[in-house]
Amino acid sequence: MSKPHWRPAHTSDLPAISAIAARIHPDFPERSEVFAEKMRLSPDGCRVLVAGDEIAGYGLAHPWKQHQIPPLDRFLERLPEDADCLYVHDIAVLPDQRGGVTRAYVTGIAELAHAAGIATLALVSVYATRPLWERLGFRAVAADAALHAKLASYGEGATYMLRDLAAT
Repeated sequence: MSKPHWRPAHTSDLPAISAIAARIHPDFPERSEVFAEKMRLSPDGCRVLVAGDEIAGYGLAHPWKQHQIPPLDRFLERLPEDADCLYVHDIAVLPDQRGGVTRAYVTGIAELAHAAGIATLALVSVYATRPLWERLGFRAVAADAALHAKLASYGEGATYMLRDLAAT
């Protein structure tokens, strides 16, 4: 069996992506049409983790503006022309495939950002994953009132984080 690896996501992967999302993020449901839009708007940032013949995870990232959190389960409609970060919307990996694969996805996304002239990655940490993101070079950002209000939809303990690619 081949080692799990990331490859570009395809429309045909949407059922697997949706099933993994429902399993990993039951408190944050999103429609497959929202995932499909992200894949259409930012195909290079949307990838699936393939283990054997199965999809065991996915990662969705797209250009965005720092300190602006896209609402969950909402269409983006378009990407900002003046994007200053690559926003990691979600990385979800089935438990039996975890262990280094998130680092591989983030490394690929950092390369994508660099190629686009973007020097920052952004994300919202949920489910007490902040230590994982810190190990991957992200730092928590103090939330002002507006950012704090947006974080509320991500649940208790959600943390907005940035990674300066020039520093790592």
